[in-house]
Amino acid sequence: MKTGVNMDFDQRVVVNANEMEWMESRLPNVFRRMLERENAESGRATTIVRFEPNSAFDSHIHVGGEEFLVLEGVFSDETGDFGPGMYIRNPVGSEHRPHSKEGCVIFVKLCQMDVADQDAVRIDSNRDEWLPGLEDGLTVLPLHQFGSENVGLVKWRPGTTFQRHSHPGGEEILVLDGVFEDEHGRYPKGTWMRSPAGSVHTPYSAEGGMIYVKTGLNFPSAS
Repeated sequence: MKTGVNMDFDQRVVVNANEMEWMESRLPNVFRRMLERENAESGRATTIVRFEPNSAFDSHIHVGGEEFLVLEGVFSDETGDFGPGMYIRNPVGSEHRPHSKEGCVIFVKLCQMDVADQDAVRIDSNRDEWLPGLEDGLTVLPLHQFGSENVGLVKWRPGTTFQRHSHPGGEEILVLDGVFEDEHGRYPKGTWMRSPAGSVHTPYSAEGGMIYVKTGLNFPSAS
């Protein structure tokens, strides 16, 4: 029996994070919206985390790696200060003490990396070069690739439709701006969705927008 939050990876999941309550974490002034979570304080997790001004998290080791995107404010650790649009990957075995002087909101993924993927990534989406997409009206910023995993940001010009396609390894999307759509629904800013391996859709955006997208997901085994 699968337990935790949204841990059945055979099911499509759609969550509007903006409609979720902020839950207290184990540290003061750090709050969470749990999108998927294996255990209360360990294991696989995908979360929106809010640091209040002058808050800090304990120094910790990333036993399964950490990936995050800064959505608001400035996130800091020993390696620097990271504002909105910064994409960070801290590989398996890395350690840091995160904090925020002015406060911040981040989209963070824990315990979802291959131990062989040891690249520490720092990408500023406001400065790095965006590339033409596979369809007119799309621009793409590749963020990371390892094995079957591909991560990137995609900007949609209003009125753009992408070809119908399947997700052999599953797909995950966070809507960062505007409205993303497909034949299954309409997803405003703040919507997180995870589609299982083998799923199919035809995405489009009448209003335009921007999404974080990951394909070739590292799903846990059925056992």
